[in-house]
Amino acid sequence: MAKGLQLFVSRLSFYTTDERLKKLFSPFGVVTEARLVKDPRTQRPKGFGFVTFESEADARNALNSINGRIVDGRLIFVEVAENTQATENKPSRK
Repeated sequence: MAKGLQLFVSRLSFYTTDERLKKLFSPFGVVTEARLVKDPRTQRPKGFGFVTFESEADARNALNSINGRIVDGRLIFVEVAENTQATENKPSRK
């Protein structure tokens, strides 16, 4: 089975839910995770999130189809999420 791919979705409406995000991307393939990043104090969404697909091809198809569309009244942007392991190995700036 092909390795999945995680997408970064930005400029989301603050009223978008995890379920709405998953439903938006599901027509393009099997979504293994869809989560919004929330403020730890208020639990309100920060306006961006991540969607993980089972298939890399499905993720790229979704990226090309949804990037730049208006969703819930907002123009959203979709891109491939950066690998967090790569940023962990960078030397810190002091």
